Amino acid sequence: MQPHVLILHADGTNRDLEAARAFELAGARPEIVHLNQLRAREKSWRDYQILALPGGFSYADTLGAGRLLALDLKTYFADETREFISSGKPVIGICNGFQALVKSGILPISNLQSPISTLTFNERGHFECRWVTLVPQSHTCVWTRGLAEPIECPVAHGEGNFVLRDPALLDALRANDQSALIYARPDGSPAQNAYPFNPNGSIADIAGVCNPQGNVLGLMPHPEDHVVAYQHPRWTRGERGRMGLKLFENGVRYAAQL
Repeated sequence: MQPHVLILHADGTNRDLEAARAFELAGARPEIVHLNQLRAREKSWRDYQILALPGGFSYADTLGAGRLLALDLKTYFADETREFISSGKPVIGICNGFQALVKSGILPISNLQSPISTLTFNERGHFECRWVTLVPQSHTCVWTRGLAEPIECPVAHGEGNFVLRDPALLDALRANDQSALIYARPDGSPAQNAYPFNPNGSIADIAGVCNPQGNVLGLMPHPEDHVVAYQHPRWTRGERGRMGLKLFENGVRYAAQL
């Protein structure tokens, strides 16, 4: 079965075409759907096997990055979102999509009333646009499971600093294998919170987290921007590999088996 991907589009979203291309290259059938189409029942959540929340500036980041999209997820579409996730279908939120998943309380654990984490302003206080190295860590996460090679891709955000309400919760994330991706140095060693390898100051170099079940992944970097070799800024100098495509192939492969 070729999984059908629901790519959510809100006013201000601008990374949906790149996400669609990544999923298409990974073997899925992506469809960009505006939230208003779902509200009007022109499209049904149940017709899709993968949910993707792409990057951009949904609702112009009014009231904070991803906050109004998060409100959609936990109010207007609370039942649909809950059913999609509980059914085990894979979900990915990239950059603004990650912010929405965290601020809605879906990640890192489902707690819609009192989220345990947030994504706040970068430690350096300015927008970060640079390439980073990511190391997949989680075997629980269906998106990162079995990925041994680091991923190189860009970040582009002003509010990507992942913080926990209580730093002690970090031990729980690690125990549950929810730290899916970490920022690293080019040689693959941990960034150890050193700038610019960790571009935003996220606790424990966390670039992406999954839910305890492993089917929902959120990450700040943009793996969809490195799915073909020529997207790397130094590809003409022979720097190849470490693409983000395998992340999407994992999600598509998992969805096809459901």
